[in-house]
Amino acid sequence: MIASTLPERIGAALATRPGRVTFVAGDEHVTVPWAQVHDEARAMAADLHTRGVGPGHHVALLGPTSRSLVTAIQATWLAGATVMVLPLPMRMSSIEEFVAQTRRRIREGDVRVVLVDADLLPFVEPQPGDPPFLRLDDLGRGVCADRFEAPAIDPDSLAILQFTSGSTSDPKGVMLPHRAVCANLAGIEVATRFDPHDDVLVSWLPLYHDMGLVGLLTLPMTTGADLVLAGPQDFMAAPARWPQWLSDYGGTATAGPNFSWVLATRALRRMTGLDLSRLRVALNGAEPVDAEAVEALIEAGAPHGLRPGAVFPAFGMAEVAIAGTFPEPGAGLRTDDVDRRVLETERYAAPAGGSGATGDGVRRLARLGRPVPGLEIRICDPASGEVLREREVGELEIRGTSMTTGYYRRPQVTADSFHEGWLRTGDLAYTVEGELVVCGRIKDVIIVGGRNVYPQDVEKAVGQVEGVRTGNVIAFGVEGRQGKEAIVVVAEARADDPMPVRAAVADRVRDAVGLPARDIVLVAPGSLPKTSSGKLQRSLCRASYLEDRLQAV
Repeated sequence: MIASTLPERIGAALATRPGRVTFVAGDEHVTVPWAQVHDEARAMAADLHTRGVGPGHHVALLGPTSRSLVTAIQATWLAGATVMVLPLPMRMSSIEEFVAQTRRRIREGDVRVVLVDADLLPFVEPQPGDPPFLRLDDLGRGVCADRFEAPAIDPDSLAILQFTSGSTSDPKGVMLPHRAVCANLAGIEVATRFDPHDDVLVSWLPLYHDMGLVGLLTLPMTTGADLVLAGPQDFMAAPARWPQWLSDYGGTATAGPNFSWVLATRALRRMTGLDLSRLRVALNGAEPVDAEAVEALIEAGAPHGLRPGAVFPAFGMAEVAIAGTFPEPGAGLRTDDVDRRVLETERYAAPAGGSGATGDGVRRLARLGRPVPGLEIRICDPASGEVLREREVGELEIRGTSMTTGYYRRPQVTADSFHEGWLRTGDLAYTVEGELVVCGRIKDVIIVGGRNVYPQDVEKAVGQVEGVRTGNVIAFGVEGRQGKEAIVVVAEARADDPMPVRAAVADRVRDAVGLPARDIVLVAPGSLPKTSSGKLQRSLCRASYLEDRLQAV
């Protein structure tokens, strides 16, 4: 019988697989059995009960990746309450925005208690009307685990309230019941041929993001598989640590967005003595997959035993817990090379081989596999709702066992997001041989003269210009002459004289998409708006441009 609540999965794992978790903080590594984490979580859960926290309540957790944060997450589930992990600030310069967003989410999430890391407490001190604030390290202190009495948990009650990153809109609270999360975890196990007795997961992903929380923490926590867990700051401070952890611990599965694999590739080229031969699932997700970057990773990893088939381009989103479509394990990167002109003008993914298109006329798109067990996908016309045929581009819709029940306290948004029981994802996509291929986001497409120009194509091209920071480029459309859209590019750049960089960007945009940029704005490194998970915020950047709030260099 498949467990329908996370505490049931945790209990089953403890009975069958005595795995362990290694907490990494800088160069310090501490390994403890999952059973010990569970005992400490039971003490914390007992403490939560004494504070009036139980089924139906929401617990907000704010802190960097740590043993106490992980234990508190499990404790919240054991207590029957809902986990709501709050984002950390991207930069210290954005601390005021971080505090404002934290308070907003605490308020909108109807939080019963806030568990805060001691170092962050001074930034978010309690105010009148706030729920109780409690230091993470104080929870469960002096409480005996035997005092914990497990409550009855409804599988349809919320396990996670996951706020979206807000890359294209205001963050929304995605409601994920225990039943849905468990179904998605079960689907991941089947789709990846997961073996908790052999697989070792390695993660540095933030726990306030669904890929980090569900995919790389909850999966091993509820199966007993071994986990090596670091924080984003540990990876960003020294990207070479990631492949080193994989080598030292025999990692078999890990994940990261495309930009992180680019950083790992650079590190691999100068490292020696690694053994990556056990790595079989190197998931690339959360942002568009760059085929050339993946091929560079494969080349850099080959001397270290990295198998090309380990590369795992996938699609996921918070609304399905995490996993949407996965490729066949071991298949590696496979692309669908299509004619850019036909894609942009006819919304049809015509294979490039038969069209004569070459170079910038070809768009290489990663094939992202088939739906994980329990999910279905279809492609529909965004306007009419008509189900489209293979290679016809439309909106991706999903339904199945691990779907969200909607957005917290946003009934109209929830109603607008579903179509005949299918979730409208907002992604432009098509299928080929039953596999998903994503082209971009509907809200981001720039319509110029009847063409659908995808901003990521512009951003990728501009990122190759010398002086521009790769991965730190935003393209969007603004109203031009006679009501037609025009392209604007905003890029972070390092240059004493910005004029040659701006000229090179203009040439690159014209070469890449055959259209001129109406405006090119070069800004200082670190100034582009990003979500808490590191995604570029095109809509916010566009608003800043229109309001003349961008600081050009």
